[in-house]
Amino acid sequence: MTSEEMAAATGDSAWMLMSAALVLLMTPALALFYGGMSRQKSALNMMMMSFGTLGLIGVIYVLWGWSMSYGSETVGGLFSNPFEFFGLKDSVTDAEGNFIAGAAGYANVIDIGFQLTFAVITVAIISGSLANRVKFSTWMVFAGIWATLAYFPMAHMVWGGGLLSDGEDGLAAMMFGTVSEDGETVAAIAPIDFAGGTVVHINAGVAALVLALIIGRSRTFMKEGSRPHNLPLVMLGAALLWFGWFGFNGGSAFGANGEAGLAWLNTTAATCAAMLGWLLVERLRDGHTTSLGAASGVVAGLVSVTPAAGDLTPLTAIILGAIGGALAAVGVGLKYRFKFDDSLDVVGVHLVAGIWGTMGIGLLATDRGLLTGGGSDGFKLFIVQIVIAVVAVVFCAVVTAVIGLALKYTMGWRISGDDENAGIDSTQHAESAYSYTDDNDQEFEEVADFDSAQGNAHRANDLADGAHQKN
Repeated sequence: MTSEEMAAATGDSAWMLMSAALVLLMTPALALFYGGMSRQKSALNMMMMSFGTLGLIGVIYVLWGWSMSYGSETVGGLFSNPFEFFGLKDSVTDAEGNFIAGAAGYANVIDIGFQLTFAVITVAIISGSLANRVKFSTWMVFAGIWATLAYFPMAHMVWGGGLLSDGEDGLAAMMFGTVSEDGETVAAIAPIDFAGGTVVHINAGVAALVLALIIGRSRTFMKEGSRPHNLPLVMLGAALLWFGWFGFNGGSAFGANGEAGLAWLNTTAATCAAMLGWLLVERLRDGHTTSLGAASGVVAGLVSVTPAAGDLTPLTAIILGAIGGALAAVGVGLKYRFKFDDSLDVVGVHLVAGIWGTMGIGLLATDRGLLTGGGSDGFKLFIVQIVIAVVAVVFCAVVTAVIGLALKYTMGWRISGDDENAGIDSTQHAESAYSYTDDNDQEFEEVADFDSAQGNAHRANDLADGAHQKN
């Protein structure tokens, strides 16, 4: 990349570096969100699962993740050759030492960093379904294998020109034909996943569901009341996730331009509407609104708008977000109906809202959605969006089931019942989230379990009624 080209791309480079930093912040923010939602005696374990993921995926993305996701040597449209750019060979600078230009014009190394942060947060999201009961070592092994066999292939399929992309060999082209655009042959009805509805949220949500079924319920699931041990921490985590998401969605415009601004505004509008949608469901169903509902509604809105942020108007973003928030508020109750222990509502928030956002853009995409003037092409787009969502669900379910079962019968997933009762923080990490001193300044650990039914009558009523209420 010449110095003149570097100068011309300075603004875009600055925005993408900032976006990458914002998305990187989302993983520690998720640690706060999950840590606050968990029990006191498992808060550190939940945070460690996010931080451990950050360390591991950051390394393997450099080694083979970029190559598998965005290499040119595709394998059946499913993934790229992991050795083509292994260790970022031939991806950063050329033989003369000049920075290689990426697809958007700025240095390719910036895009590599940006995409790395997406891989990290996607894997970390899954951990919310496993609170209180799994070995940290097994989680870390799963994270590396799942990123390799599920995330990198999905990124290639959707964003790397593979099976779920707008390429001439993708499913959309097979369904409705191709057209010539700027000298390239592309799908006549191109699928839309602006920032990761399939790649991130459906992918992680399905994995969370499959693992919850394989690993089984915690010892107290639907037997004792359960509540977040630190709601201010949950709200802080949600706020930081919202802040980081502007890099997640705005950065997916790949430049400091009007599309980034539109994505920013749509992300804000949809998230605000989703929070209100969730709170309305709580008010109608439960008779009151909660801080946990507000925080969860924020995340549901962010998830809903992720695949659609660059293809909506602010008005349709409000519609998409409000429906997404309401659906997620209802969706978190699925674990009680079907009795699977999705501890921190990954399925209800990420899978339900992710599927809605992926399908909803087929209805609401500006001037081409089924309900926004797209006509017959709008109907085709809606069908394409359904198909890519279904394929993503099936692919991730199969891959996760194979990995999850293999680890179950080799390393084992579950900590012992005694360890679960004692608290996973102390047994897996030899630490406690909170320490106090008595009147004689002698330090002791707080071991009280704040998850009693008396301490949360709302949740106790949920269990009695057999229906989930989000407090």
